[in-house]
Amino acid sequence: MRWLLPILFLALAGCEVVPTSTPAPQQPSGQTAQTSDSDRRQRAEIAAKQFVNVVETVEPVAEAECRRRTSGANCDFLIVVDNRPNQPPNAFQTVDKFGRPVVAFNLALIASVQNADELAFVMGHETAHHILGHLERTRSNAIAGAVILSGLASLSGANAEGIRNAEELGAAVGARSYSKDFELEADALGTVITERAGFNAVRGAAFFTRIPDPGNRFLGSHPPNSARIEIVRRTAARL
Repeated sequence: MRWLLPILFLALAGCEVVPTSTPAPQQPSGQTAQTSDSDRRQRAEIAAKQFVNVVETVEPVAEAECRRRTSGANCDFLIVVDNRPNQPPNAFQTVDKFGRPVVAFNLALIASVQNADELAFVMGHETAHHILGHLERTRSNAIAGAVILSGLASLSGANAEGIRNAEELGAAVGARSYSKDFELEADALGTVITERAGFNAVRGAAFFTRIPDPGNRFLGSHPPNSARIEIVRRTAARL
């Protein structure tokens, strides 16, 4: 595992802007500003320390689970922080150009979690995507969808632009075909990783109660939040 701690601390120091209220008449204006700056710095330090603890605790467990469940896969997770400001909370899994698995958190997500269990569950979920091969399976589904729809468009006599549009649509449909299943699979394995790392996955899954519910839309990328919470509860009960 490798990640850049200095970037985290520097970026978190300015991750939350707290409006400064008008100072009371008996209080010097500079004192309010100093208090506000001190509060922001304290919150940033707490969030940073919590992130460090979760990463150092969960990553070895995720790596061990990866090695146990896969054969020949790269299980050396690289943890990175996206320090761009004004981004909505997000975390994702990808691979670098060398095939190394990358788990990225942005500052908004690190600041928005209410406890270490939520952060640990998010990390367990994202590492589970890699362990389960979801990225490669999504690519394969996208390629299959592109080939099928572009082939049908060609057979129907579409021109080059029509075939290209069908290929793009097919890739999008193919990529989303099993995305809900992938999310639930990652929730289940993420629960295992979270619990084995010593955190409470059910408490961590409370994160879903504070994010928009995607419902059960056709070809939506994520399942309903209620379904995700339920699979976490069922998985945790079996451990």
